[in-house]
Amino acid sequence: MRQAYLGVDVGSISTKGVIIDDENKILSSAYIWTEGDPIGAVKKLLHLLEEQFPKKEFQIVATGTTGSARKLTGSIIGATAVKNEITAHAVGTTTFYPDVRTILEIGGQDSKIILVENGVAVDYAMNTLCAAGTGAFLSSQAKRLGIEAEDIASYALRSEHPTPIAARCTVFAESDLVHKIQMGHSKEDILAGICDAVVANYLNNVGKGKKDCLSGGIPGRRQQKSGRGGGL
Repeated sequence: MRQAYLGVDVGSISTKGVIIDDENKILSSAYIWTEGDPIGAVKKLLHLLEEQFPKKEFQIVATGTTGSARKLTGSIIGATAVKNEITAHAVGTTTFYPDVRTILEIGGQDSKIILVENGVAVDYAMNTLCAAGTGAFLSSQAKRLGIEAEDIASYALRSEHPTPIAARCTVFAESDLVHKIQMGHSKEDILAGICDAVVANYLNNVGKGKKDCLSGGIPGRRQQKSGRGGGL
């Protein structure tokens, strides 16, 4: 019987899980909402993973957890490794892209920039003070506009005139968004403006002081639309 490995990431917004083999081939995966119940989310996640997992061919020999609830999750599933998000991002990314030097991550509760040298995370910065630069902000604004978070990109990419949104603070951003809706701005333009605001917030609060590392061409919304995006 071949060996397999289970990894679980429990974040403030979503819970993810994957089972891989020795060659990093995905055998089973699932992505669900945490919904404020990490224990319940992990139980549901494991059930979904088990349904896909080829038990007759593989045996799970090690497990790992990461995310904001990594320690709680680790104790529940008896994890052999419990790692913070910084380490997990660095190791996971460099496994597939060894030359990567900068990792940008926007999570549900916080945003991060991770600097990598020779496959090792040597520096990082986090935004834990303002929700306007996180996934939770995007999700809440999408809900306000009556669309699913998964559809934000498809709406935003159809915009020709992004609406400026004051997103230095979540409260101001929501107030400004309501005002723009009342003025008749389209959902496409508003969502494009929200995405632009999140990028600006990220650079001001997370990338500040580390911009020298953001070289190589960060793909912008317009570049992605035309297929000319670059990579770090």
